Amino acid sequence: MIKIANAQFWVHDQDDALQFYTKALGWEVRADVTMGAWSFRWLAVGPPGQHDVGLVLMPVPGPPMLDADDSAALAALVAKGAGGTLFLETDDCQAAYDDLSARGVTFNDPPTAQPYGIDTSFRDPSGNNIRLTQVLEFDPQRGSAP
Repeated sequence: MIKIANAQFWVHDQDDALQFYTKALGWEVRADVTMGAWSFRWLAVGPPGQHDVGLVLMPVPGPPMLDADDSAALAALVAKGAGGTLFLETDDCQAAYDDLSARGVTFNDPPTAQPYGIDTSFRDPSGNNIRLTQVLEFDPQRGSAP
């Protein structure tokens, strides 16, 4: 069987990202290993209770992987939110919004009813998009959630 173990976000600063994901979101460190010979840090976090999936917080690469111009271009795209989106699910979007707001998370919008549920979004310190959704039961006759 093949399953998802980790996903990855490019981050501008691993320590800032680590603070955000562990302090503001309340996630756990899954791995924090520095491989000195490669000058590389493997840093992964994940939500408590969901131990089979992690989010790798990978630094925007520089030379020799990317030249300085390409590294700067990638960092700029990440800052604009073009690095991808992480979709999180919660049982109570408003309660999660209130809790995370109290922890310092700045949301892009309040929890809003959508055809699929209640949804809001925020970004991490590097600019990566994160959506938080309370999925409601789908009503095929209405084509939306009740």
